[in-house]
Amino acid sequence: MKVAFATADNVTVNEHFGRAGMFEVFEITAEGYNFFETRKFAEGRDTAIEDTKNAPEAHENLVLAKVDKLADCKIIYITDIGGPSAARLAKKGIMPVKLKDGQSIEESLKILFNTIKTSPPPWLKKVLLNELQK
Repeated sequence: MKVAFATADNVTVNEHFGRAGMFEVFEITAEGYNFFETRKFAEGRDTAIEDTKNAPEAHENLVLAKVDKLADCKIIYITDIGGPSAARLAKKGIMPVKLKDGQSIEESLKILFNTIKTSPPPWLKKVLLNELQK
């Protein structure tokens, strides 16, 4: 299962979904987790999405393109996300998880892995079951 982290520094979760120019993607297996790749949408902040807030069609297209490029991730960690973007992710079967700004990606991975191994909440059990059926 792949998970993504919205980050500006490759170390902490410190970006809002829409303005995140980069996501660190990790793969979680039964044995642990490993770095998979960095997915870049912009250098620094994704100002293209920010600049189209008053142009609904262009904004929608940019957000959908970002969602599509992250569609293989089952969980996306961000500091914040707007309702419409959260709905777009949910429609693709992706769970957005808000974290406090500056939380360590490494610590978040440890917590997620431990949760998967010990007591995953119902939504995560469903994700894991779907992953096993692939």
